[in-house]
Amino acid sequence: MTFVRTALAAALALAATPALAQTYSQTVFFGDSLTDAGYFRPLLPASVRPVTGQFTTNPGLVWAQVLADYYGTRADPNGNGQTGTNYAAGGARVGTNTTGALGPIPSLATQVNTYLTANGGRADGNALYTVWGGANDLFAITNAGANPTTTIAGAVGAQVGIVATLQNAGARYILVPTVPDLGITPAFRAQGATAQAQGTALTTSYNTALFGALASGGYRVIPVDTFNLLREVAANPSAFGFTNITGTACQPQITANSLTCNPTSYVSPDAPYTYLFADGVHPTTAAHEVVADYVVSLLEAPRQIAMLPNSAAMTGRARAEQVAAHAGKPVADGMRWWADVRGDFQRYGGGDVYDGVGPALTGGVDWSRGNLVYGAFAGFGRSQLDWGRRGGSFDQDEVSLGGFVGWYGDAAWVNAQVSYSQLGFDTERNVVLGRTERTHTGSADGSNLSVGVKGGWEFGDGALRHGPVLAVLAQQIDIDGFAESEPTLSTSLAYPDQTFDSLIGSAGWQVRYTINEHLQPYAQVTIDREFEDAPAEAFAQSQSMPGTLPYAVPGVAFDDKYATVRFGARTQLFGLDANLGASVTTNQGGGNHATLFATVGTGF
Repeated sequence: MTFVRTALAAALALAATPALAQTYSQTVFFGDSLTDAGYFRPLLPASVRPVTGQFTTNPGLVWAQVLADYYGTRADPNGNGQTGTNYAAGGARVGTNTTGALGPIPSLATQVNTYLTANGGRADGNALYTVWGGANDLFAITNAGANPTTTIAGAVGAQVGIVATLQNAGARYILVPTVPDLGITPAFRAQGATAQAQGTALTTSYNTALFGALASGGYRVIPVDTFNLLREVAANPSAFGFTNITGTACQPQITANSLTCNPTSYVSPDAPYTYLFADGVHPTTAAHEVVADYVVSLLEAPRQIAMLPNSAAMTGRARAEQVAAHAGKPVADGMRWWADVRGDFQRYGGGDVYDGVGPALTGGVDWSRGNLVYGAFAGFGRSQLDWGRRGGSFDQDEVSLGGFVGWYGDAAWVNAQVSYSQLGFDTERNVVLGRTERTHTGSADGSNLSVGVKGGWEFGDGALRHGPVLAVLAQQIDIDGFAESEPTLSTSLAYPDQTFDSLIGSAGWQVRYTINEHLQPYAQVTIDREFEDAPAEAFAQSQSMPGTLPYAVPGVAFDDKYATVRFGARTQLFGLDANLGASVTTNQGGGNHATLFATVGTGF
């Protein structure tokens, strides 16, 4: 028991590693007042700028600023002398430049042109972009009597053109939110049922036309279903901490202008967190937090699910190591049984990516003939792992069958194995939305076909033996696609099939010392290399927007060069041959995998 505690402490100590690198190089925003982070602030009186300038309950943040903060980037405004990466301007239409009370208002198309001109016509392929517009084009219909058909068609065409321009310039990750339902805003509620119905109908028409055109054009974007999200909040406001969804947090009611709203004009001190809307159409600080959390969930969910193959590869390697180590030079011809129990510990990104633990049992029967050992084995494992940052958890089950053959001489030895594992995953993905949380569940099957070869040479003929060791393990891991629960909710996603071909090569040195016939401590250190790259991107598809294409986000890159330390002792336990020890990866930039094991066996 003391040995187990010591080995566990060493494994966990080595498991602490730095977090993974930043996901996006920068965040760039094009849009209107829903995204504006202070475009007009320099034009306001200097005395009020610290508590005004954004279309929300100032000085609260808008969703773009919360999102940028999550990814360690910026969402500072660009315009009126400001040079940030948030080009959004309140009142902006998609393709038409306009003028407001504070001066010219650049359209989304102009904002994009400004960005590309400043960057030599190229869009950073590692950046995250947002193109959110359309609301002011709909206001041109409801407030100024513009023709609905031509106005929507023109705005949709312009927005699709913006996406095409960005993608042609090199952009790969573009968020395109839907226009929120105008019919549930205080401004439309105040006008009665007919105006509400018209607002909802116009919004639906715009969103349907936009995402239909994007899909038919083959433009892969990240759809953000704010239309249904805010309807879900309005349908159950208390769950999100809101007590009022019909009035406005800023005075005067309905007609307030959130650009200049500040604590002196709040309905009550807590209004930014109890009201859904700041003025007639703009969200409060708390509502913006809900939107930002929702966007984070869409961006992170595919990356969470993309971690399943890595987890399977790590437990597959641990199993292969135990199979390779279970046999040695036979003392006589005959049959022998063996059983191995192990605990696998995985920790990546300091726990922000995923971590967890699970037991596994593998056992088999060998036949010995001279220097040759061959046999069959079977195993079962179950791991329970958590995604970091309140992301939820997943369970991994695996059932394995395989065969083994080895040749053991006086100095040289080599063994090989092949196995097939049936995998099963049950996921519980948590979606944090402001002050509430919802969970989507899902299940997926998969398989792992593994082939491994390991060999070495020992120097010395006394108690001390040592020498080089080489190993190669190939794993083909396939995981079926699946859909999450509650598909009508804006946060529910579906995922395609995943395939990961792992090829790990190891080279190192091993040493063992025979104290007596019942105790032989040993150690092995290898330098390991994963020769296959993890998928560069991870994919998902919105279930609440079934006509949209699957979208991509950056995949999770795990360090492909690291070292493995394996140590333990061969001894006797209850009259059985036993091998007790631990194995742990180290100097692995993305995380660590540690294993504690106990193998027993005897002839019969």
